[in-house]
Amino acid sequence: MYRFLWRRLPGGTALRLAVVLLLTGGAVAALWYVVFPWLAPRVPIG
Repeated sequence: MYRFLWRRLPGGTALRLAVVLLLTGGAVAALWYVVFPWLAPRVPIG
C-alpha cells in the first residue's frame, strides 16, 4: 500500500518526502487540536 501511495505522489524523492512530511504534520495537527480536545471529555479516565 505504501509503495502505491509513494508512486502516486508527484516529483522526485525530495519533493515526495516533503509532501509526506507536510501531510503527516497536518494529520498530527488535526488530531492534536480538533479530535483530542473533542474526545477528552468523553473518555472515562480517572
